[in-house]
Amino acid sequence: MNLSLRDVRHDLSRFLMTAAGLGLLLTIVLAMTGIYNGIIKDATALPDSLQADLWLVQRDTRGPFAELSRLNHDLEERARVVPGVARVRSYVAHTIQRELPDGTPLRFTAIGLSWPDDRGESLPIVRGRILAQPHFECIVDRSLKLPLGTRIPLGRDVYTVVGITDGLLASGGDPAVFFSLSDAQKIQNDAPNEALRLDREARAARVRDSSIGGDPQLVRFSGSRAGAIPVLPRPPISAVMINIEDGVLLEDVRERLEGWPDASVYSQADQQDLILGGVVEKTRRQIGLFRALLVIISATLMGLIIFTMTVDKMHSIALLKLLGARKTVILGMIIEEALLLGGLAYLLALFLGSFAFEMFPRRVVVGNVDRGQLLAVVVLISIVSSIFGMRKALAADPNEVLAG
Repeated sequence: MNLSLRDVRHDLSRFLMTAAGLGLLLTIVLAMTGIYNGIIKDATALPDSLQADLWLVQRDTRGPFAELSRLNHDLEERARVVPGVARVRSYVAHTIQRELPDGTPLRFTAIGLSWPDDRGESLPIVRGRILAQPHFECIVDRSLKLPLGTRIPLGRDVYTVVGITDGLLASGGDPAVFFSLSDAQKIQNDAPNEALRLDREARAARVRDSSIGGDPQLVRFSGSRAGAIPVLPRPPISAVMINIEDGVLLEDVRERLEGWPDASVYSQADQQDLILGGVVEKTRRQIGLFRALLVIISATLMGLIIFTMTVDKMHSIALLKLLGARKTVILGMIIEEALLLGGLAYLLALFLGSFAFEMFPRRVVVGNVDRGQLLAVVVLISIVSSIFGMRKALAADPNEVLAG
């Protein structure tokens, strides 16, 4: 019988408990890898799903994902007449934290779609449908756990969930909820009645105190609702998304747009670089460092375990040497035990991760490449850690057995 298996059977409970402990540690290593991948996927999923070739944002900003961006609404119409532009859509986003009528907390990022040009056709909808009307409908991400037909009170209106997407999160990890552009702006600029009244009175007071404030009708008109006053601008947008016509070079359109003094232009690849290099960069580095530390800790613990296991059977190793066993047999036994220990821990990590990662609040993305890399790391750790046990085994003195 193989000596390593015989030795494992001799103290099977201890071996299995050690493998279980290492398996839990490797599960954390695998989780850190999945969280690292999930952060990258979550940060880029939203801009990827919108499928824009170019992004117009506020001049000298890195918006709308990495920084706040505010643009005049007429920029969409200006971009629409640029030669080579096939499709133009406005983009609005803001974070909302509310409670449902039953007290359930609700936090998400509201995204405005340029209805009717954009009703959500490019979104990965897994249930339900796209927006069919410009008001009072929304598409939510599955992570919000809201079924179809759920009614969400926001501001002065109630919105019905008509579609469910999968995997669309903002860079901060909040689920994305898609409204029409007008609804998203209405929710964003909603204010209590008293705040609206005070704002109107403040406008009327400013007109009354100005050089043109002698006309009572003008003062009265300035105190009406903001939407009825033509000199007040429409609510700003965060960005303008542009799609290029087939056969037109993206750089040609971008060169024309870069001449505008009130906007900066970024490609889809630029937006991803800005997100990964700014918004989530520190988080990525922190998770990466934590993952590296866990690998080092795993290697150290496995080395100590193998060394301790070797010390415990020094008398048996010395007896094997006295009976004439070759060094390769003894060393093979140690490295086989190390590989068996690492293999069991690896399988346990895969088993635990297969269902435990689904309960994590952030998405955990573990692919076959990540599993293969972890297996390679486990094999390398097993081999390196067994070196400590081999050195101790080679130092065993057969004469100690004869001495009693």
